[in-house]
Amino acid sequence: MIIAVDFDGTIVTHAYPAIGKPIPFAIEALKRLQQEDHHDIILWSVREGELLQEAIDYCKARGLEFYAVNSNYPEQALVEKTVPRKLTADIFIDDRNLGGLPDWGVIYQMIHSGNPFKQPKNEAAYNEPPRRKLFGIF
Repeated sequence: MIIAVDFDGTIVTHAYPAIGKPIPFAIEALKRLQQEDHHDIILWSVREGELLQEAIDYCKARGLEFYAVNSNYPEQALVEKTVPRKLTADIFIDDRNLGGLPDWGVIYQMIHSGNPFKQPKNEAAYNEPPRRKLFGIF
């Protein structure tokens, strides 16, 4: 599986352009997903240039090396100067997810178990058309 992971607010706390404090178990969970479950991890960040290199070096110093950075495969960034940030990942881990960033233990268990998506309690409710009144249209 290919997993794209954000840096600021996901691996470390928000302090951009500086590097924030480590978010507990982020690096450890990503390393386990990589080493034990054999997933490819892509760093997916708005950082560029020196700031991006700082993030890469930060992770590398802690034993986490990425399959690719802001690209779908390692060679892409070298070949294409203007790499689109549209990645073909199976899962995106980002603090800006709808509902926020779960605890890294939860993230690890969801991916490791092979069930990263929770089933809705009432599946029929998810197939109903949106209630316009709820959104202030009526």
